[in-house]
Amino acid sequence: MTDTLRSLEAHQALIPSGGTGEPQTARTTGNRSGTGTGGETKAKRDPFFDNAKYLAIVLVAMGHSWEPLRGDSRTAAALYMLVYTFHMPAFIIISGYFSRGFEARPAQIKRLVTGVAVPYVIFEVAFTFFKRWANDDPGYPISLLDPWYLTWFLIALFIWRLTSPIWKIVRWPLPLALAVAVLASMSPDIGDDLDLQRVLQFLPFFVLGLCLKPRHFQLVRRREMRIVAVPIFAVALAFAYWAVPQMNAAWFYRRDSAQELAASGWAGAIMTLAMFGCSLVLVACFLAWVPQRTMWFTTLGAGTLYGYLLHGFVAKGSRFWEWYDHDWLRQPLGEIGVTLIAASLVTVLCTSPVRRAFRFAMEPAMEWAFKGEVMTNATRSQRVK
Repeated sequence: MTDTLRSLEAHQALIPSGGTGEPQTARTTGNRSGTGTGGETKAKRDPFFDNAKYLAIVLVAMGHSWEPLRGDSRTAAALYMLVYTFHMPAFIIISGYFSRGFEARPAQIKRLVTGVAVPYVIFEVAFTFFKRWANDDPGYPISLLDPWYLTWFLIALFIWRLTSPIWKIVRWPLPLALAVAVLASMSPDIGDDLDLQRVLQFLPFFVLGLCLKPRHFQLVRRREMRIVAVPIFAVALAFAYWAVPQMNAAWFYRRDSAQELAASGWAGAIMTLAMFGCSLVLVACFLAWVPQRTMWFTTLGAGTLYGYLLHGFVAKGSRFWEWYDHDWLRQPLGEIGVTLIAASLVTVLCTSPVRRAFRFAMEPAMEWAFKGEVMTNATRSQRVK
């Protein structure tokens, strides 16, 4: 029983489920019912996490829609800065939380390959050909070592999850991960291969997720936290509005060292720690307002990786095809319209019909690539739904 539930927890905050495309159990809520097959049990999904993933992916899409507007609208720039402080950290913390059961067993490695590594290769190639065509750049090279646009998260998740058994056995995992992130921010020679700057600078959020227990999420779901979250977000937005002309938004991407951002190495250390603290506070405030009950969008939480990757073609296409050159988009109503369009688009991309259409790329079965015993174990781990 313990092994079965552990394997379920390991299956995917962002990664879609295998086989039928229906969501696998995210975590148990204490309400279990027998399946009648071999003593296995059915564990219910906690809608809270699916709601959090859906709302976070909507914020990702909205943030991308605001990016071209930042030069003309200080409000859009402030919202962009605020959202970029916590939306990816929230995703990464949840991904770490659901990686607690990862022990590098063959079935888990198989899921990691088919659910992360293979989609990384497919979408890295697809984005490259899209850029060649849409941006009139036929010579743009294909490079699996240099993630383009959104695919950095897949390679990062692959590395983080492979290393998760290490973080679970060291004595002080979070301080160690923070030290790694600080050193990375001070090291301009890391280079761009596999986007290692991002992998290392975002690492503490994943390790934090590994360290969290269900009771920690219960703390942020309390009514008192929801009340406190409102003034915190208001202050954060006001600070972001003030900071827009003062601060380089590239700090939030965590893809560059301090020296590459025209700052000293020690500035990178200070910013890494300060931004980790700010992100953590805002993630807690965000989670405090995530609905805990089943909502109309709860089932969409199982398709967030689809929405994340597929909306990238539209987001980049809008720049390549100069959609933002129209003056009406620079007006308040235009900005609101773009925001609503982005939220609607990513919502559609998380739906079941889209997931069925693109399952071949996102959740390939690939039985031909694995030994029979691996496939048997993988099927057994997915039998509880």
